Amino acid sequence: MNAEANLTLCTPYEQVGETRPWGHFSSLMRGPRFQVKSIVVDPGGILSLQSHVHRMEHWIVVEGTATVTIGDEKKLVGESGAVFVPLGAVHRLANEGKLPMRLIEVQVGPYLGEDDITRYEDVYDRS
Repeated sequence: MNAEANLTLCTPYEQVGETRPWGHFSSLMRGPRFQVKSIVVDPGGILSLQSHVHRMEHWIVVEGTATVTIGDEKKLVGESGAVFVPLGAVHRLANEGKLPMRLIEVQVGPYLGEDDITRYEDVYDRS
């Protein structure tokens, strides 16, 4: 079986797929157990403190600087820096800079739906 037959190429790099209060993201590629996204966090934007039951994530910062929280550890990750978010880890992504921050996120797991999010804190009052 040809593995590439199960791949789906998605929106072009510059196209906004879904808008959120903190910025936007686009799916670039999907497979049966992975998804690749481009995520842009606006200056001052902060994602919810969250965890996932069904997926782990790899983040690679490609523009700007990300403020990353995983568990009790908070650190700055600059351009070309990478972070691994283990399955079930409580995590958060923020942009404390003055320019948009872009990262490439690779999700891996048996279920990759946007509803696989448990939120613990959210500055935008989403549940």
